[in-house]
Amino acid sequence: MNREDRSDLVKYRLSKAKNTLSEVDILMENRLWNTAVNRLYYACYYAVIALLISHKIKATTHAGVRQMFGLHFIKVNIIDKELGKFFSEIYDLRQTGDYDDYIDFSEQDVRELIQPATSLINQIETILKKTF
Repeated sequence: MNREDRSDLVKYRLSKAKNTLSEVDILMENRLWNTAVNRLYYACYYAVIALLISHKIKATTHAGVRQMFGLHFIKVNIIDKELGKFFSEIYDLRQTGDYDDYIDFSEQDVRELIQPATSLINQIETILKKTF
């Protein structure tokens, strides 16, 4: 993939991250807490994918994305370690909400995730602006 194509894909993924994050308000208005957690995770995931693509780092699974993100951006202090922990935590929450029985997140659960999700996406966007 050439630089221009990579740049376009990075911009697309970051835009998808922001759009997905904006869906959370609608889900909260409709009290769809588990779906809101899912969308918060995917908003972060799309941003992380954009970051990996911008640095030509490949990952083919969600676990691979977590691993590459940790190795190339958290471990070396490019992204705040707390945000790295958050990304792992929200992945686990999304898995729980999507696949486990009798799991019902609350409004408070979702509200507590919005700020760190937004911070992670914003920090990634700042890095991407310097790269592209």
